[in-house]
Amino acid sequence: MLDIADELHRWSKRGRPFAVATVVTVDGSAPRQPGAALAVDSDGAAVGSVSGGCVEGAVYELCQEVLAAGASAEPVLQRFGYSDEDAFAVGLTCGGVIDILVERIDPATRPELVRALAAAATGEPAAAARVAAGPPGLLGRAMTVTADGTAEGGFGDPGLDRTVRGQARAMLDAGRTGTVRIGADGTTCGEPVTLLVESSVPPPRMLVFGAIDFAGALVRIGKFLGYRVTLCDARPVFATPARFPEADEVVVEWPHRYLERQRLDGRAVLCVLTHDAKFDVPLLQRALKLPVAYVGAMGSRRTHLDRLDKLREAGVTEMELARLRSPIGLDLGARTPEETALSIAAEIVAARRGGSGLPLTGSGTPIHHDAAIGVCPAA
Repeated sequence: MLDIADELHRWSKRGRPFAVATVVTVDGSAPRQPGAALAVDSDGAAVGSVSGGCVEGAVYELCQEVLAAGASAEPVLQRFGYSDEDAFAVGLTCGGVIDILVERIDPATRPELVRALAAAATGEPAAAARVAAGPPGLLGRAMTVTADGTAEGGFGDPGLDRTVRGQARAMLDAGRTGTVRIGADGTTCGEPVTLLVESSVPPPRMLVFGAIDFAGALVRIGKFLGYRVTLCDARPVFATPARFPEADEVVVEWPHRYLERQRLDGRAVLCVLTHDAKFDVPLLQRALKLPVAYVGAMGSRRTHLDRLDKLREAGVTEMELARLRSPIGLDLGARTPEETALSIAAEIVAARRGGSGLPLTGSGTPIHHDAAIGVCPAA
């Protein structure tokens, strides 16, 4: 739901009810992940997607039915899967199964969800936890938790409220969206409750060091992937907004000094394109100690080996060196800046999603690698 928060926030400010269909669980191959949503307002306008087209028509009709039921409408949990008899019937022709929660949202009576939408639309960190499966009366109940731990909404049970608040805060800190299974009393005991926790966090950061032609292409593809991109170089003649207009910011400073001042989370990616030891070594000495998602450095294999020796001399441990992706990127046979940027971006995505980087044709590897997260076993 928070993936379409901008439009839903505008709808909620008008005070008009709308229906939201949200993917809550995925089994097998499916085009959209938990949190993906399709919404329909009282005029029949639609925004978002839950399946990339496979079941959109059926979900749209279900949203209209829930809206037409009025304020007394109960949330609906609907399963869509592959149709063996007719691959073009209502079902996922890719072979997966998805569960979709459809509920009517009236801004006047769902302040906790209005709060989540407002936070997501304005870039404020917040997590919305909704019951996707559980005892009667809890389906669709929600709580919104902000970065300082403040909660709005609840489930009518202090133990459950405390547990949900803690789970939502943990998911928010990690910037993750997924399902969590707990007990209805807030422990692993009792009737199980499945929560969909959606996190809204600022875009992840990509730091590109080195104002070279390859950096321009990487900045563009970083923006395309949804990163907030910073270009940093110590040379003012090269590091200019005119050369890198797509960058969110262009910084003229020694890279390692700039990095020392940054507060980065576990989603950040660092791409070192300078391939100059006076820049690389102090920068990587700092970068490889940070809990970021990716650190890659450009250079030939000879440059890489020489750089490793210098980093060891500077006190970088073998465990830290093992985190370095160098030479940077996947083997695509890239030559141009755009092709090279694509190979770097492909490696970043593979590292983020757990992909192998191998061709899918004939490999037998899963198409989607995201594992279930935050799942607590039921007693």
